[in-house]
Amino acid sequence: MNLSLIEKKLEKEKPYRIKQVRKIIFHDLIEDWKEATVLPLKLREELSGLPLNIRHELFEEGNTVKALIELEDGLKIESVLMKHNDDRFTVCVSSQVGCPLACAFCATGTMGLQRNLEPFEIALQVLLFSRYLKNKKITNVVFMGMGEPFLNYDNVLEAVRILNSPEYFNIGSRKISISTSGIIEGIERFSEEDLQVNLSISLHAPNDALRSKLMPVNKKYPLAKVLKAVDDYILKTNRKVMFEYLMIKGENDSIECARELAHLMKKPLYMVNLIVYNPTGKFVPSDSHTIKKFKEYLEHEGVFTTQRYEFGRGINAACGQLVTKKK
Repeated sequence: MNLSLIEKKLEKEKPYRIKQVRKIIFHDLIEDWKEATVLPLKLREELSGLPLNIRHELFEEGNTVKALIELEDGLKIESVLMKHNDDRFTVCVSSQVGCPLACAFCATGTMGLQRNLEPFEIALQVLLFSRYLKNKKITNVVFMGMGEPFLNYDNVLEAVRILNSPEYFNIGSRKISISTSGIIEGIERFSEEDLQVNLSISLHAPNDALRSKLMPVNKKYPLAKVLKAVDDYILKTNRKVMFEYLMIKGENDSIECARELAHLMKKPLYMVNLIVYNPTGKFVPSDSHTIKKFKEYLEHEGVFTTQRYEFGRGINAACGQLVTKKK
């Protein structure tokens, strides 16, 4: 399915026709032009050469569904649906095919970067899961899948506008989060946007030595500079920033790491989200007792801390696992 070609095909149509087509695709969730009976037969025939099917495989485990999606050029990306107990449905979307950052804990990093995703290729991932849910609505979108969103800045921001638009998905901007490994230029640009979209920082270590080991990008964007960019962002937007912290056994889960992290995170609009690591081979997740002690230490030090529990280990839900295993 090529949403860009469909939009291009409709450029010569009257505005109300374009709105009709967007409604039947993104709200009525049709999968075949034969179902588009609101459109004149001639237009349906013209559009029939642009199929609405999305080539994909689904892998399900409990409250997690992972999609392996094949794009028009044959490249593959991943996207994950997380079902929460409070009737929230979060889609984790990819922004690139592969990733250039080579984080030690991430399967996607072994692929390198193949190309950026176009805005509608990002939106396609949400459309797929909207069809899957049928009568239930996607409530949240997080840019935490394959790729570094701020290295595909313009396309990601255009995708956000598509997700937010009432003509497409009508997902509230405050329900959309963009996660970056600390691309300072992206954080600076993002602080100037007239959007209420959330910013998250993939932190994963409390000092430069460990962070550079886990995330080579830290050599170009060390912690002090990333935190300075975040502080400037908060000063301009007055919005909270979430710092994601994977709990990896024997790497970043000691009380000493908690002490260093608490020192960095004692700011009013900072919040830490501890994430149970989904193993990709080289590392293993911290045990529940260690995570509990780590979280209690942060809270005792006055750091606002949440914990995200594991999703989809049995279906390789960690970023990049399916694509790399298929290869």
